[in-house]
Amino acid sequence: MIGAIAGDIIGSIYEWHNIKSKDFTLFSADCFFTDDTVLTVALADSILTGMSYQDNLMLYYHAYPGRGYGSSFCRWAESRSAGPYNSWGNGAAMRISPVGFAYDDIELVMKKAEEFTAITHNHPEGIKGGQSTAAAIFLARTGHTKEEIKEFIQNTFKYDLSRHVDEIRPTYKFSESSQETVPQAIRAFLDSTNFEDAIRTSISLGGDSDTLACITGGIAQAFYGSVPVEIKKKVYSILDDKLGQITKLFMDRYSK
Repeated sequence: MIGAIAGDIIGSIYEWHNIKSKDFTLFSADCFFTDDTVLTVALADSILTGMSYQDNLMLYYHAYPGRGYGSSFCRWAESRSAGPYNSWGNGAAMRISPVGFAYDDIELVMKKAEEFTAITHNHPEGIKGGQSTAAAIFLARTGHTKEEIKEFIQNTFKYDLSRHVDEIRPTYKFSESSQETVPQAIRAFLDSTNFEDAIRTSISLGGDSDTLACITGGIAQAFYGSVPVEIKKKVYSILDDKLGQITKLFMDRYSK
């Protein structure tokens, strides 16, 4: 989970100022945590405590205003009805990483990913994005090879993972859709050599940089077994006490 948060923070300054290169300062003075982190921690909190994730999403939204939430999510979080809004956006995939770490068989991971995604993103593409991200994390942390992860994702979700990042990057543009974010983030992980390289590779695509790196970071943490100590220290220094404490509790209980 902390790998996803690291990706969000590192990518935060590049979302509106894309950099089509892997050569950049990992943590600039302007890096910050966005809605990707807030809603990821909200999910971790719900898994740890059993509290309704729908309720937690609303509580965290109000506790951390102005963190870059999408307009549809804002309307949902401020609504009394709070029914799902049929989104196919990448907002569920960006927050789903705790599911891939917390549950111990692929069927349960897929079930829980759908359950937590459909609270807001009940469009088939939104659900697919959440499930595929959680599944990739689960497979990565349970000893599967990159080729096995790739084959499972392609066969189960029909994503095309055949093109490498170097082929995608030149024409890749900003998109908040799940179908134009999740496969690219998974491909960035597949092309990486270690955790830091995974983050740099995902951000180098351009586009929705914090969300791409958030998705890639969760998978990379699971596959490579950890997040480098210096990156973890920097992440905790940027999070506030509440977000940091819940992240640490979750990591202690569920992560490698």
